[in-house]
Amino acid sequence: MERSACALFGVVTYGVHMTVYEEDERGVRVWVPTRAKSKPTWPGFLDNSVAGGIPSGMGAFEALVKESMEEASIDADIVRAHATAVGAISYFFQTKDGWLQPEIEFVYDLRVPAGLGEQERERFRPKPLDGEVEAFELLPLDEVLTRMRAGLFKPNCALVIIDFLMRRGFITPDNEPDYMEILTRLHSRFEYERWGELGA
Repeated sequence: MERSACALFGVVTYGVHMTVYEEDERGVRVWVPTRAKSKPTWPGFLDNSVAGGIPSGMGAFEALVKESMEEASIDADIVRAHATAVGAISYFFQTKDGWLQPEIEFVYDLRVPAGLGEQERERFRPKPLDGEVEAFELLPLDEVLTRMRAGLFKPNCALVIIDFLMRRGFITPDNEPDYMEILTRLHSRFEYERWGELGA
């Protein structure tokens, strides 16, 4: 089934999202892409470092490997050696026509190792390849949060960013009064049989 039709039937869609980040004495910085203005959906919005749907018959990690090369020019050997599965988020997205789309995103992190030479570090640096991304920026977490609050991120990508910020201790119960509400909403349950089974 075409993904764009899934909301009409309430079919769960699955995707993979990866945050590529660097951490040093300056703190944590995240590679953030801007979606191409030619994209039919959410043109010009900010996205996750790597993101895409999982094709039928393909596992989550293999989809991540594929998307990493197609969207960000990151070679498969880099992803296989350094990407880490860190969880999943699940939620209902309301389309502009009012349809409710249940979605599950499997979430990965890829930390660029410290101390790399310039040539090796270049292999980790995301670069546009397939025309879906205009450019990548390396942003500190406070700037990521500022842009997210300004509504500049594609909505489901903002959820992945929130998950990352919570796991990194940037959003905490002490600085966010709605911490538990946010955490709960990032992990919705769907009243479908076997809804959590990829490929079921």
